[in-house]
Amino acid sequence: MIRRLLLGALLSASLSACQTAQQTSAPIEAPANEYAAWYIGSMPDKPFDVPLVDRRRMDARYAKQTVAYHGPEKPGSIVVDIDERMLYLVQPDKKAIRYGVGVGKQGFSWKGVASIGRKGVWPAWSPTKTMKSIKPDLPDHLQAGLDNPLGARALYLYQGGRDTLFRIHGTNEPWSIGEQVSSGCVRMLNEDIVDLYERVPVGATVYVKRNGRYRV
Repeated sequence: MIRRLLLGALLSASLSACQTAQQTSAPIEAPANEYAAWYIGSMPDKPFDVPLVDRRRMDARYAKQTVAYHGPEKPGSIVVDIDERMLYLVQPDKKAIRYGVGVGKQGFSWKGVASIGRKGVWPAWSPTKTMKSIKPDLPDHLQAGLDNPLGARALYLYQGGRDTLFRIHGTNEPWSIGEQVSSGCVRMLNEDIVDLYERVPVGATVYVKRNGRYRV
């Protein structure tokens, strides 16, 4: 059953730009006959089980791990380093939980300081007007599911009480982790975004930096 659903999700690869996109992304596609091979089972979740990625297919650098961290950000903060393709959840005692991520392609990566304004479990997705103007065949709305570009969880980034339209979210394209291919959002393996989601509250500070800086 899970393989059939995953193969069906491949058909949505052209939709895998996050909600913030100014144009559709150009994903690194896996051949249809290899798509299911990226997965080794599933993790129980509601309303859908989370497909588990065969990490042997990925660069070991992008595996979740605890690392030393000497930045100035307080414990509980999220730091996204666009250049490294890494997300850090700062911990006490100069440590951080590090996850590999996919980021926006050149010219579409956002940087700055925001907070988590809300959190979503298996969120729905709608393209922006700009996305629809560039690719009119995009659906107006997608309900939650394995073929949804936002994946199993989403963290919505806000500034000054307003939605920036940028997200940290899951992805159904695990081969894009470590790449600069999205339309601006930060994408994580579904199993990793589920883990991060459980660790951070609404209101947590998020720093997204490029070239060592997150100040615009």
